Amino acid sequence: MPPLQPIAVWSRKEGTHKGNTGQSGENCHIEPNFWCDYGWNIKVGDNFYANHNLTVLDAGGVTFGDNVFIGPDCSFYTSSHPLDAARRNTGLEYAYPITVGNNVWIGGGVRVVPGVTIGDNSVIGAGSVVVKDVPANSVAAGNPCWVIREITEADKNSDLNWKK
Repeated sequence: MPPLQPIAVWSRKEGTHKGNTGQSGENCHIEPNFWCDYGWNIKVGDNFYANHNLTVLDAGGVTFGDNVFIGPDCSFYTSSHPLDAARRNTGLEYAYPITVGNNVWIGGGVRVVPGVTIGDNSVIGAGSVVVKDVPANSVAAGNPCWVIREITEADKNSDLNWKK
């Protein structure tokens, strides 16, 4: 995989962006409280639901597909800073996009870091810290988040039972 390239480099000393003109599809519902940096870098598909306390730091852009369900207290961070303290102290900020595919369920308390893509039809377990891409049709969880297994045809006709 080629190295990530920042799509935005921004210094807090230079000012802020204004406006909140993001895109949302039909049947989009976000419970309070909702926090974001700008808003206009957020794209939301149809049938989107986010529970309480969603945070989206959207400097790099965040795209949510159709039929996405997000549990409470989840955060999506597109921004990052240099490891070098001298550069970081100048206020330098890098931003990398986050993409969440269609038919994704994200459990409560999940954190997603810059540059991550979560594939279609995936489930992210509660409390996970997603630091790398999650392929489509996967169940993933943990800190750091890792793929536990693939979602199979049998899963489509069964109820979730955490005690198994």
